[in-house]
Amino acid sequence: MTGQSLLLIDGFNLLSRAHFATSYNRTDDQLKNSKGMYTNALRVFYQKIFNLIRDHRITHLSVVWDVKRDETARRKKYPFYKATRFELPEPLIHQYETCKAASDAIGIHQISLSPYEADDLMGALSKKWSGGDCYIYSNDHDLFQLLSETTSQIIAGKQGEYVYSLSHFQADYGIAPEQWVDVKALLGDSSDNIPGCPGIGEKSALPLIQHYGSLERIYENIEQLEPGLSRLKKKLIQGKETALLSRELSQITCDIAELDPLLMDDLKVSIRKDVLGEWLEQMELKIRIDSYGA
Repeated sequence: MTGQSLLLIDGFNLLSRAHFATSYNRTDDQLKNSKGMYTNALRVFYQKIFNLIRDHRITHLSVVWDVKRDETARRKKYPFYKATRFELPEPLIHQYETCKAASDAIGIHQISLSPYEADDLMGALSKKWSGGDCYIYSNDHDLFQLLSETTSQIIAGKQGEYVYSLSHFQADYGIAPEQWVDVKALLGDSSDNIPGCPGIGEKSALPLIQHYGSLERIYENIEQLEPGLSRLKKKLIQGKETALLSRELSQITCDIAELDPLLMDDLKVSIRKDVLGEWLEQMELKIRIDSYGA
């Protein structure tokens, strides 16, 4: 199956970034077409998908969506998880609903599955894929734990987009991707309301995992921490419970039995150009529909 490549798109990550980037300092009316429908994020969303297909010669594609926050397994078990997040703005909600319906009609594969989050589905699909390169399009650094010889992440930076590979990660952090969850367990994540280990910051978390390899090994050696790390002993002991809890919340679930029946051939790029053209005209969106090269 040479010459094939899979693109997994974190749907909400792309759509929300597209919305906020194009709505800043603009009035509500400027986000709509002449029919009063919000379109500012949709234009960026679809143009980006077609550009990614073209630039990375994508043969298989899935847009992965989160389910409602309260439906996730993590939230059901720990109600504080993501409890500090703001509600989505109305224009974004409207465009999400439009996007879901349009993608079905256009022929873009989509998936969401309760009680899993988009990260879990991307993890499971990337592990299931065996056809060649896999690209994950998201700015979420939690996904670094999914990097491998064949799986890379496409990240949008200030200087443009770049492909972040396993070798880049190893050069930057000096650990394996599967150890990234232990770093996150110590750091926590304020955006997801994950507590981490209080008092352990970026300058301490990575060296701890680089030296000991895992959270378990840190606590196995807690009474004789290496010089330079021994000053962290009290904080680590006091924060052990929340660190272990944070790792549970940060660990991406890649073993999802419900996806076993899914055929990767179902993800083949098969855009219905006629339907897409009609929809773009109806929505008054100017996008080059030949840009994806299919």
